[in-house]
Amino acid sequence: MDSELHLLIVDDEPNIRSGLARGLEKICDHIETAGSVNEALDKFDAGHFQLVIADVKMPGDRDGLELISLIRQRDPGTTCIVITANGTVETAVDAMKRGVFDFIMKPVDLNLIRQQVAKAAEHHQLRNENHHLREQLAEAGELTGFIGNCQTFQNLVDKIRQVAATDATVLVQGESGTGKELIARAVHDLSNRNNAPFVAVNLGALPESLLESELFGHEKGSFTGASRQKPGCFEQASGGTLFLDEITEIPAKSQVDLLRVLETGQYARVGGEELLQSNARIVSATNQVASKLVQDGSFREDLYYRLNIIPIEVPPLRNRREDIPLLVEHFLKRFCARHRRPLKTIVPEAMQMLSQSHWPGNVRQLRNHIERLVVTVPAETILAADLPCELHQQNAAQSTALKTLVEITESAEKTGIELALSAKKSHREQTAKALGISVRTLHYKMNRYNLH
Repeated sequence: MDSELHLLIVDDEPNIRSGLARGLEKICDHIETAGSVNEALDKFDAGHFQLVIADVKMPGDRDGLELISLIRQRDPGTTCIVITANGTVETAVDAMKRGVFDFIMKPVDLNLIRQQVAKAAEHHQLRNENHHLREQLAEAGELTGFIGNCQTFQNLVDKIRQVAATDATVLVQGESGTGKELIARAVHDLSNRNNAPFVAVNLGALPESLLESELFGHEKGSFTGASRQKPGCFEQASGGTLFLDEITEIPAKSQVDLLRVLETGQYARVGGEELLQSNARIVSATNQVASKLVQDGSFREDLYYRLNIIPIEVPPLRNRREDIPLLVEHFLKRFCARHRRPLKTIVPEAMQMLSQSHWPGNVRQLRNHIERLVVTVPAETILAADLPCELHQQNAAQSTALKTLVEITESAEKTGIELALSAKKSHREQTAKALGISVRTLHYKMNRYNLH
């Protein structure tokens, strides 16, 4: 792992460039400076910089924030710090959305910027270590966060590993709470894009008026309130993975816009004419059956086929009940550590109730229940009585249904034997033969139902 820190300082004032370079020479292994966006891009492309410090105000049409966007498109792992003499809340928010590590006001306090550069260096090192850890896990075939041993779940894990090695578009379908975003992240982490951004957007939570801007970005002045150029999710995810959650919730116009990007690989910011190239892998998800939405006309068939190159179906928790004890133990350890509680255990009766429950909210619902138990149960052992009333009611209803089924079966059997005995005039050998059972079994059942 390369532990050297190479810094690029970008400012149109020579005194600031040289002053920062002198003040940071003991922290950084190599420092270069640039006085414009174009010069900075040339030096960045020619070198290998882990850290960039840039002023917002720059000569020419492009400012420091656009420089940051261009740099992060080239190398999403670059840590960036912005400095400015005219800071506003809007500018700071815009900077953070572009992935800026920190936002510092002029006049620059050299001690402050030394501290922030040291933190940025540590941040970059941690990112590198996480990246290498993900690579090692991928080589070992491990998927962090995935708990389960049943065959259905193992088939799912095998498919994720197989799909991750490609750039194919993936559609993840499954009920709410089954972990669709976790699967999308696993596809990203096991891919060769894992050092680039993973950008997730919940399309169902965005109003239609903001959807196009959120996906494709907008130009300055393109609509009221657009005081600065803003990159969209496609731009932010360049080189990485764009996760489009609740894909079936987008309106008809947005379906057309998205289809165009998937077909041509190009898009334009709102209010812009320049065509940008999409370099993001698309993983989408829905908790609905997308093929049925195509049939009823609410989702475009051509878009569905573009998104559904590789389908991944996530099983509900009730279809892999044998994994519930593993998940319970995992969540107990996690939440006991998070909430500073001694590690709790759970009695077999309570574990059986958890395993037999329906879990309409799937793994998310189970996780929330276990966290609640960790926080609210004072004892170190969780009893069946500690489980929520809804689980007791659900298990009682299931028991009643089973008992009723047994009663119905026995009643039908008794009636059938009575009719057969009557038809054969109580001749037991003939009755047994007609029923397809032995005479001994017939005697047993007649005694059981008191048919003498």
